Amino acid sequence: MALTEPAVLQALQAVIDPLTGKDFVSTRQLKNLRLGGEGASFQLVLGYPARSLHASLRRQLTGALRQAGLTGPVEIDIRSEITPHQVQRGVALLPGVKNIIAVASGKGGVGKSTTTVNLALALAAEGARVGILDADIYGPSQPMMMGLSGQRPETLDGQSMEPLQNHGVQVNSIGFLVAPDEAMIWRGPMATQALDQLLRQTNWKDLDYLLVDMPPGTGDIQLTLSQRVPITGAVIVTTPQDIALLDAKKGLKMFEKVGVPILGIVENMAVYCCPNCGHTEHIFGAEGGKKMAAEYGVDYLGALPLNLSIREQADAGNPTVVAQPDGEIAGLYKSVARQVAVKVAQRAKDFSSKFPTITVSKNT
Repeated sequence: MALTEPAVLQALQAVIDPLTGKDFVSTRQLKNLRLGGEGASFQLVLGYPARSLHASLRRQLTGALRQAGLTGPVEIDIRSEITPHQVQRGVALLPGVKNIIAVASGKGGVGKSTTTVNLALALAAEGARVGILDADIYGPSQPMMMGLSGQRPETLDGQSMEPLQNHGVQVNSIGFLVAPDEAMIWRGPMATQALDQLLRQTNWKDLDYLLVDMPPGTGDIQLTLSQRVPITGAVIVTTPQDIALLDAKKGLKMFEKVGVPILGIVENMAVYCCPNCGHTEHIFGAEGGKKMAAEYGVDYLGALPLNLSIREQADAGNPTVVAQPDGEIAGLYKSVARQVAVKVAQRAKDFSSKFPTITVSKNT
Protein backbone atom coordinates (compact mmCIF):
# COMPACT_ATOMS: atom_id res chain seq x y z
CA MET A 1 0.00 0.00 0.00
CA ALA A 2 1.37 3.42 -1.00
CA LEU A 3 1.10 6.09 1.68
CA THR A 4 1.02 9.86 1.26
CA GLU A 5 3.81 11.98 2.74
CA PRO A 6 1.60 13.37 5.56
CA ALA A 7 0.58 9.81 6.49
CA VAL A 8 4.21 8.67 6.54
CA LEU A 9 5.26 11.62 8.71
CA GLN A 10 2.36 11.02 11.07
CA ALA A 11 3.37 7.37 11.43
CA LEU A 12 7.02 8.25 12.06
CA GLN A 13 6.06 10.86 14.64
CA ALA A 14 4.97 8.03 16.94
CA VAL A 15 8.61 6.95 17.38
CA ILE A 16 10.21 8.74 20.32
CA ASP A 17 13.94 9.37 20.77
CA PRO A 18 14.82 7.43 23.97
CA LEU A 19 17.48 10.01 24.88
CA THR A 20 15.53 13.24 24.38
CA GLY A 21 11.92 12.12 24.84
CA LYS A 22 10.94 13.90 21.59
CA ASP A 23 9.93 12.59 18.18
CA PHE A 24 12.18 12.93 15.14
CA VAL A 25 9.65 14.67 12.89
CA SER A 26 8.83 17.75 14.97
CA THR A 27 12.54 18.21 15.81
CA ARG A 28 13.33 18.17 12.07
CA GLN A 29 15.86 15.38 12.39
CA LEU A 30 14.12 13.45 9.61
CA LYS A 31 15.42 14.59 6.20
CA ASN A 32 15.06 13.85 2.48
CA LEU A 33 11.92 11.73 2.67
CA ARG A 34 11.24 10.00 -0.65
CA LEU A 35 8.24 7.84 -1.47
CA GLY A 36 8.26 5.48 -4.41
CA GLY A 37 5.83 2.72 -5.26
CA GLU A 38 4.99 1.15 -1.93
CA GLY A 39 8.33 1.94 -0.24
CA ALA A 40 10.06 4.85 1.48
CA SER A 41 13.56 6.15 2.12
CA PHE A 42 14.82 8.94 4.38
CA GLN A 43 17.71 10.13 6.52
CA LEU A 44 17.71 10.42 10.30
CA VAL A 45 20.26 13.01 11.40
CA LEU A 46 21.15 12.97 15.10
CA GLY A 47 22.97 15.78 16.88
CA TYR A 48 24.88 13.31 19.04
CA PRO A 49 26.73 10.00 18.49
CA ALA A 50 24.61 6.91 19.18
CA ARG A 51 25.89 4.06 17.02
CA SER A 52 24.66 1.46 19.51
CA LEU A 53 21.07 2.70 19.09
CA HIS A 54 20.98 2.66 15.26
CA ALA A 55 19.63 -0.90 14.90
CA SER A 56 16.89 -0.32 17.48
CA LEU A 57 15.84 3.02 15.94
CA ARG A 58 15.77 1.47 12.46
CA ARG A 59 13.50 -1.33 13.71
CA GLN A 60 11.14 1.08 15.46
CA LEU A 61 10.85 3.44 12.49
CA THR A 62 10.31 0.59 10.04
CA GLY A 63 7.76 -0.97 12.40
CA ALA A 64 5.81 2.30 12.58
CA LEU A 65 5.57 2.44 8.79
CA ARG A 66 4.53 -1.21 8.57
CA GLN A 67 1.82 -0.59 11.14
CA ALA A 68 0.58 2.33 9.07
CA GLY A 69 0.25 0.02 6.06
CA LEU A 70 3.49 0.51 4.10
CA THR A 71 4.41 -2.81 2.48
CA GLY A 72 7.40 -1.93 0.28
CA PRO A 73 11.11 -1.61 1.12
CA VAL A 74 12.18 0.93 3.76
CA GLU A 75 15.66 2.46 3.57
CA ILE A 76 16.85 4.50 6.55
CA ASP A 77 20.23 6.22 6.61
CA ILE A 78 21.07 7.11 10.23
CA ARG A 79 23.97 9.49 10.79
CA SER A 80 25.28 11.93 13.39
CA GLU A 81 26.17 15.54 12.63
CA ILE A 82 27.89 17.05 15.66
CA THR A 83 28.24 20.82 15.56
CA PRO A 84 30.01 23.41 17.76
CA HIS A 85 27.89 24.78 20.60
CA GLN A 86 28.01 27.97 22.60
CA VAL A 87 30.88 28.59 25.01
CA GLN A 88 31.65 31.40 27.46
CA ARG A 89 31.04 34.88 26.10
CA GLY A 90 34.13 36.39 24.43
CA VAL A 91 36.13 33.13 24.18
CA ALA A 92 36.98 31.95 20.64
CA LEU A 93 36.61 28.31 19.61
CA LEU A 94 39.73 26.16 19.32
CA PRO A 95 40.78 25.15 15.78
CA GLY A 96 40.06 21.49 15.06
CA VAL A 97 37.78 21.11 18.11
CA LYS A 98 33.98 21.48 18.02
CA ASN A 99 33.15 21.03 21.71
CA ILE A 100 35.27 20.99 24.87
CA ILE A 101 33.92 19.17 27.92
CA ALA A 102 35.63 19.72 31.27
CA VAL A 103 35.57 16.71 33.62
CA ALA A 104 36.16 18.06 37.10
CA SER A 105 36.03 17.23 40.80
CA GLY A 106 36.41 19.25 43.94
CA LYS A 107 38.99 16.87 45.41
CA GLY A 108 41.37 14.16 44.28
CA GLY A 109 40.81 10.43 44.60
CA VAL A 110 37.22 10.30 43.39
CA GLY A 111 38.02 8.58 40.08
CA LYS A 112 37.84 11.64 37.82
CA SER A 113 40.60 10.48 35.43
CA THR A 114 39.16 6.96 35.19
CA THR A 115 35.75 8.45 34.44
CA THR A 116 37.26 10.80 31.83
CA VAL A 117 39.05 8.05 29.91
CA ASN A 118 36.05 5.72 29.89
CA LEU A 119 33.65 8.49 28.83
CA ALA A 120 36.02 9.43 25.99
CA LEU A 121 36.24 5.80 24.84
CA ALA A 122 32.46 5.44 25.13
CA LEU A 123 31.87 8.51 22.93
CA ALA A 124 34.35 7.12 20.40
CA ALA A 125 32.57 3.74 20.46
CA GLU A 126 29.33 5.58 19.65
CA GLY A 127 30.94 7.04 16.52
CA ALA A 128 32.38 10.41 17.61
CA ARG A 129 35.88 11.79 16.99
CA VAL A 130 37.26 12.27 20.51
CA GLY A 131 40.36 13.62 22.23
CA ILE A 132 41.63 13.83 25.82
CA LEU A 133 43.70 16.68 27.23
CA ASP A 134 45.30 15.67 30.51
CA ALA A 135 45.16 19.00 32.38
CA ASP A 136 46.41 17.55 35.68
CA ILE A 137 49.91 19.02 35.41
CA TYR A 138 51.07 17.76 38.82
CA GLY A 139 49.64 14.27 38.56
CA PRO A 140 49.12 13.24 34.91
CA SER A 141 47.59 9.77 34.62
CA GLN A 142 46.18 9.62 31.09
CA PRO A 143 49.41 8.30 29.49
CA MET A 144 49.20 5.15 31.64
CA MET A 145 45.43 4.77 31.36
CA MET A 146 45.50 5.13 27.56
CA GLY A 147 48.37 2.65 27.19
CA LEU A 148 50.77 5.32 25.92
CA SER A 149 53.36 5.46 28.74
CA GLY A 150 56.89 6.26 27.59
CA GLN A 151 55.86 7.77 24.25
CA ARG A 152 56.44 11.34 23.13
CA PRO A 153 54.39 13.46 20.70
CA GLU A 154 56.03 14.23 17.34
CA THR A 155 56.43 17.71 15.91
CA LEU A 156 56.36 18.28 12.16
CA ASP A 157 57.12 22.01 12.20
CA GLY A 158 59.12 22.43 15.41
CA GLN A 159 56.36 24.58 16.93
CA SER A 160 53.34 22.33 17.40
CA MET A 161 52.70 18.75 18.55
CA GLU A 162 50.85 15.87 16.96
CA PRO A 163 48.54 14.16 19.47
CA LEU A 164 49.26 10.55 20.33
CA GLN A 165 46.53 8.04 19.60
CA ASN A 166 45.28 4.75 21.03
CA HIS A 167 41.90 3.01 21.10
CA GLY A 168 40.75 5.52 18.46
CA VAL A 169 41.20 8.55 20.78
CA GLN A 170 43.67 11.45 20.46
CA VAL A 171 45.62 12.32 23.62
CA ASN A 172 48.10 14.88 24.90
CA SER A 173 49.53 15.26 28.40
CA ILE A 174 52.48 16.81 30.23
CA GLY A 175 53.18 13.20 31.16
CA PHE A 176 54.46 12.61 27.61
CA LEU A 177 57.06 15.37 27.97
CA VAL A 178 58.65 14.57 31.34
CA ALA A 179 60.08 11.46 33.00
CA PRO A 180 57.45 9.38 34.88
CA ASP A 181 59.12 9.99 38.25
CA GLU A 182 59.86 13.68 37.69
CA ALA A 183 57.96 16.06 39.97
CA MET A 184 56.45 19.22 38.47
CA ILE A 185 57.77 21.72 41.01
CA TRP A 186 56.10 24.68 39.33
CA ARG A 187 54.23 27.67 40.64
CA GLY A 188 50.75 28.36 39.30
CA PRO A 189 51.67 30.69 36.40
CA MET A 190 54.22 28.20 35.00
CA ALA A 191 51.75 25.33 35.19
CA THR A 192 49.02 27.45 33.62
CA GLN A 193 51.29 28.48 30.74
CA ALA A 194 52.35 24.87 30.14
CA LEU A 195 48.73 23.79 30.05
CA ASP A 196 47.79 26.57 27.64
CA GLN A 197 50.56 25.43 25.31
CA LEU A 198 49.45 21.80 25.52
CA LEU A 199 45.94 22.82 24.56
CA ARG A 200 46.68 25.33 21.80
CA GLN A 201 49.87 23.90 20.30
CA THR A 202 48.45 20.42 19.76
CA ASN A 203 47.18 19.73 16.24
CA TRP A 204 43.85 18.23 17.23
CA LYS A 205 42.35 16.45 14.23
CA ASP A 206 38.73 17.48 13.65
CA LEU A 207 37.41 16.52 17.09
CA ASP A 208 33.71 16.40 17.91
CA TYR A 209 34.58 16.38 21.62
CA LEU A 210 37.75 17.16 23.56
CA LEU A 211 37.48 15.94 27.16
CA VAL A 212 39.69 17.87 29.57
CA ASP A 213 40.77 15.86 32.60
CA MET A 214 40.88 18.77 35.06
CA PRO A 215 43.13 18.89 38.12
CA PRO A 216 41.19 18.61 41.40
CA GLY A 217 40.23 21.76 43.29
CA THR A 218 39.36 25.35 42.36
CA GLY A 219 42.78 27.04 42.26
CA ASP A 220 44.36 29.33 39.68
CA ILE A 221 44.89 26.59 37.06
CA GLN A 222 41.23 25.58 37.19
CA LEU A 223 40.08 29.20 37.16
CA THR A 224 42.31 30.13 34.22
CA LEU A 225 41.14 27.09 32.28
CA SER A 226 37.48 27.84 32.88
CA GLN A 227 37.91 31.50 31.87
CA ARG A 228 40.19 31.21 28.82
CA VAL A 229 39.34 27.81 27.32
CA PRO A 230 36.15 27.62 25.21
CA ILE A 231 34.23 25.10 27.32
CA THR A 232 30.82 23.89 26.13
CA GLY A 233 30.00 22.36 29.51
CA ALA A 234 31.37 20.62 32.59
CA VAL A 235 30.79 17.20 34.12
CA ILE A 236 31.28 16.97 37.90
CA VAL A 237 32.57 13.66 39.30
CA THR A 238 32.08 12.88 42.99
CA THR A 239 31.74 9.97 45.36
CA PRO A 240 28.67 9.81 47.63
CA GLN A 241 30.87 10.67 50.64
CA ASP A 242 29.93 13.91 52.43
CA ILE A 243 33.48 15.33 52.34
CA ALA A 244 33.74 14.68 48.58
CA LEU A 245 30.35 16.28 48.00
CA LEU A 246 31.41 19.33 49.97
CA ASP A 247 34.33 19.91 47.58
CA ALA A 248 32.34 18.92 44.48
CA LYS A 249 29.85 21.71 45.29
CA LYS A 250 32.73 24.21 45.23
CA GLY A 251 33.77 23.01 41.77
CA LEU A 252 30.20 23.31 40.54
CA LYS A 253 29.95 26.86 41.89
CA MET A 254 33.23 27.85 40.20
CA PHE A 255 31.92 26.87 36.77
CA GLU A 256 28.64 28.66 37.41
CA LYS A 257 30.47 31.88 38.29
CA VAL A 258 32.47 31.88 35.03
CA GLY A 259 29.45 31.04 32.85
CA VAL A 260 30.20 27.39 32.09
CA PRO A 261 27.02 25.25 32.17
CA ILE A 262 27.00 22.05 34.23
CA LEU A 263 26.07 19.11 31.99
CA GLY A 264 25.53 16.86 35.00
CA ILE A 265 26.94 14.95 37.97
CA VAL A 266 28.47 11.47 37.86
CA GLU A 267 28.44 9.53 41.13
CA ASN A 268 31.52 7.29 41.20
CA MET A 269 32.23 4.40 43.61
CA ALA A 270 28.52 4.46 44.45
CA VAL A 271 28.23 0.85 45.59
CA TYR A 272 30.52 -2.13 46.21
CA CYS A 273 29.38 -5.61 45.25
CA CYS A 274 31.34 -8.51 46.77
CA PRO A 275 32.48 -10.78 43.90
CA ASN A 276 32.30 -13.85 46.15
CA CYS A 277 28.93 -13.59 47.88
CA GLY A 278 27.15 -10.84 45.92
CA HIS A 279 26.54 -8.69 49.01
CA THR A 280 26.34 -4.97 48.21
CA GLU A 281 27.62 -2.22 50.49
CA HIS A 282 27.46 1.58 50.16
CA ILE A 283 30.96 2.14 51.51
CA PHE A 284 31.01 5.89 50.84
CA GLY A 285 27.33 6.52 51.59
CA ALA A 286 24.22 6.23 49.45
CA GLU A 287 22.97 8.54 46.69
CA GLY A 288 24.95 11.60 47.77
CA GLY A 289 25.52 12.61 44.14
CA LYS A 290 21.83 12.24 43.32
CA LYS A 291 20.88 14.44 46.28
CA MET A 292 23.47 17.05 45.25
CA ALA A 293 22.09 17.11 41.70
CA ALA A 294 18.57 17.67 43.04
CA GLU A 295 19.80 20.38 45.44
CA TYR A 296 21.49 22.40 42.69
CA GLY A 297 18.99 21.67 39.92
CA VAL A 298 21.43 19.90 37.61
CA ASP A 299 21.16 16.55 35.85
CA TYR A 300 22.17 13.32 37.56
CA LEU A 301 23.98 11.35 34.84
CA GLY A 302 24.29 8.07 36.71
CA ALA A 303 26.19 5.97 39.25
CA LEU A 304 29.26 3.81 38.72
CA PRO A 305 30.29 0.97 41.04
CA LEU A 306 33.42 0.52 43.14
CA ASN A 307 34.89 -2.40 41.22
CA LEU A 308 38.38 -3.92 41.13
CA SER A 309 38.27 -4.54 37.38
CA ILE A 310 37.82 -0.81 36.61
CA ARG A 311 41.07 -0.01 38.43
CA GLU A 312 43.01 -2.99 37.02
CA GLN A 313 41.97 -2.31 33.43
CA ALA A 314 42.77 1.41 33.62
CA ASP A 315 46.19 0.72 35.20
CA ALA A 316 46.94 -1.72 32.36
CA GLY A 317 46.18 0.90 29.70
CA ASN A 318 43.10 -0.97 28.56
CA PRO A 319 40.12 0.77 30.25
CA THR A 320 36.82 -0.99 30.86
CA VAL A 321 34.99 0.34 27.78
CA VAL A 322 37.55 -1.29 25.47
CA ALA A 323 38.49 -4.22 27.74
CA GLN A 324 34.89 -5.41 28.17
CA PRO A 325 32.87 -3.37 25.64
CA ASP A 326 29.73 -5.47 26.05
CA GLY A 327 29.95 -5.73 29.85
CA GLU A 328 27.60 -4.18 32.39
CA ILE A 329 30.07 -1.52 33.58
CA ALA A 330 30.94 -0.46 30.02
CA GLY A 331 27.20 -0.14 29.45
CA LEU A 332 26.98 2.28 32.38
CA TYR A 333 29.80 4.42 30.99
CA LYS A 334 28.16 4.43 27.54
CA SER A 335 24.85 5.49 29.08
CA VAL A 336 26.51 8.43 30.84
CA ALA A 337 28.44 9.35 27.66
CA ARG A 338 25.27 9.38 25.55
CA GLN A 339 23.55 11.64 28.09
CA VAL A 340 26.53 14.04 28.07
CA ALA A 341 26.45 14.16 24.26
CA VAL A 342 22.70 14.85 24.27
CA LYS A 343 23.13 17.66 26.84
CA VAL A 344 25.76 19.22 24.56
CA ALA A 345 23.49 18.84 21.51
CA GLN A 346 20.71 20.68 23.33
CA ARG A 347 22.92 23.73 23.91
CA ALA A 348 22.60 26.67 21.53
CA LYS A 349 24.82 26.31 18.46
CA ASP A 350 27.92 28.44 17.87
CA PHE A 351 27.87 30.10 14.45
CA SER A 352 31.05 32.18 14.84
CA SER A 353 33.01 29.87 12.53
CA LYS A 354 30.44 30.54 9.78
CA PHE A 355 31.13 34.27 9.69
CA PRO A 356 33.88 35.65 7.43
CA THR A 357 36.85 37.42 8.98
CA ILE A 358 36.59 41.17 8.37
CA THR A 359 39.77 43.18 7.98
CA VAL A 360 39.91 46.96 7.75
CA SER A 361 42.43 48.39 5.32
CA LYS A 362 43.74 51.96 5.33
CA ASN A 363 44.19 51.84 1.57
CA THR A 364 41.43 53.60 -0.36
